[in-house]
Amino acid sequence: MCGIVGYVGNRSIVKTLLDGLKRLEYRGYDSAGLALLEADKIQVVKTIGKVKNLENRILNEYGEIEIAGPSAGIAHTRWATHGAPSERNAHPHLDSSGRFAIVHNGIIENYLELKSHLQGKGRVFVSETDSEVLAHLIAECYEGDLLSATAAALKKVHGTYGIAVIAVTDPGTIVVARHGSPIVIGVGNGETLIASDVSAIAAYTQRVIYLNDGDLAKITAETIDIRNIENIPVSREIAHIDWNPEAAEKSGYDHFMLKEICEQPEAVANAIRGRMDKGSATAILAGLNMTTREMAQVNRIVIAACGTSLHAGMVAQYFFEELASIPVDVEQAAEFRYRNPIIEPNSLVIPISQSGETADTLAAVREAANKGAIVAALCNVVGSTIARESGRGIYLHAGPEIGVASTKAFTCQVSVLLMMALLFGRNRRLSREDGLKIIDDVNSIPGLISQVLERKEAIEKIAKKYAGAKDFFYIGRGCLYPVALEGALKLKEISYIHAEGYHAAELKHGPIALLEAGVPVVALANNIPGKDKMIGNIQECHARQSPVIATATDGDNEIAGIADDVIWIPECSKFAAVVPTVVALQLLAYYIAKERGCEIDQPRNLAKSVTVE
Repeated sequence: MCGIVGYVGNRSIVKTLLDGLKRLEYRGYDSAGLALLEADKIQVVKTIGKVKNLENRILNEYGEIEIAGPSAGIAHTRWATHGAPSERNAHPHLDSSGRFAIVHNGIIENYLELKSHLQGKGRVFVSETDSEVLAHLIAECYEGDLLSATAAALKKVHGTYGIAVIAVTDPGTIVVARHGSPIVIGVGNGETLIASDVSAIAAYTQRVIYLNDGDLAKITAETIDIRNIENIPVSREIAHIDWNPEAAEKSGYDHFMLKEICEQPEAVANAIRGRMDKGSATAILAGLNMTTREMAQVNRIVIAACGTSLHAGMVAQYFFEELASIPVDVEQAAEFRYRNPIIEPNSLVIPISQSGETADTLAAVREAANKGAIVAALCNVVGSTIARESGRGIYLHAGPEIGVASTKAFTCQVSVLLMMALLFGRNRRLSREDGLKIIDDVNSIPGLISQVLERKEAIEKIAKKYAGAKDFFYIGRGCLYPVALEGALKLKEISYIHAEGYHAAELKHGPIALLEAGVPVVALANNIPGKDKMIGNIQECHARQSPVIATATDGDNEIAGIADDVIWIPECSKFAAVVPTVVALQLLAYYIAKERGCEIDQPRNLAKSVTVE
């Protein structure tokens, strides 16, 4: 989940590396550092905390660091796994001689064994990290060629890695490798960049090469030599990215999260644009690359995802089962591989991942493919590993999502999954008339979001009232049950308030014991099927003195009469209701966190792209 950036060329190398790190900071912000390759030494600067701390240290202690002529540098922003955030655990790491430096994203599972072996050869370790073994191991394997030494070292490694290596012995050169953690190479004119995400290099080039697992590359300012772990040359195509670096700026908003919440009408509009066919009352999802016969043969759907994407999958279960009559299982992706899932012929596995790099979801993709499933992914990042390895699927086109707490990716996922359920429904039992109603539902979503955004001030007022609470409960029914889970997740992620989401019927099966005055309950009581039961649940909460914040459909005086506070949601169908309701809960979480003075875009202990299991 760490951020890696590297550069070789004639630009101001420090500025280029720092700019790249700032765009990768959502991947980790426990510490940051860089290593610069000079004529006869490697200069390392690192510090705990955010990239701004690193920039200040460079300016305060070293001034403007300039290196004449083509040179190389690597940099890193860390999300801590092995070893607490500290200067000695920060990357880059050097070998004992100081002649080799590495940055690493991933986990080396056999690092203790390797460390013991290397210590026996006299190599001295200075950090608690698993990553440091790579620097010593590469140095131990070096026999005159940095790429060969890296390949030899990585053959001894068990685990995941995206690494970049520089060495005094190989001036003007960076070696990169990947296995389970992404590495992308930016192809410039007289310069080459590397990163763990295109966002770090999009300001410099639109031409990129995505490495596959098992690839290594030796790059200079003018050349890119890609090989496999056996040191055999391989060919990788140059892709062109459609990425506007300005989209990754705050654009006057206080936080990326608020900006991304407010971008959702446009994001969803982009996700659905050109994908509706009113003539046939269905959706057009060419990326699925499935014939009508192949779709008709699908007899089971398995959705594999984690976190917010898992909640989107849970919503989709209601969509597919009601509209298409296809049984759906929603799997936590980490469990999918390890419990040896039963994949029957004609099963469709849908992995969902905003980044397209989520390690557990990628493992589920590979397990599903090994078991003969049809795999069709939902991803937001074009060219991501899950998208490429799935071979078919649907891009969200939500634009860059920088805030660690996912917002617009979720609403785009839900919207696309509703279109997908429409497509499979029309392929089976859904009438043309009902198909047209779903198209109207999908097309209404951007406008529904806009109406909720117009009510920000009212939601902020409610948030301020409850910002001092220590515990929250969220309850919902039907397709709003996963929304309750997502609302609770958003609150705990950015405000650090303990929050739990439950199906409303489960409240009386244990959790109700925790309700008391001062423990607010957010009850999703929209005027859709299940509302009558929610009224009873709200009364149960009041009987335990818990204040109730209800989401309710505009004009619903019944809910207004029993709730302490109401967040109003525009009238819409039960299928469309998911999106405006979750947007309201995103705003509630945001304003509570803001009132508490929390670090909203970069909450403690979290990172955006979870590339370790």
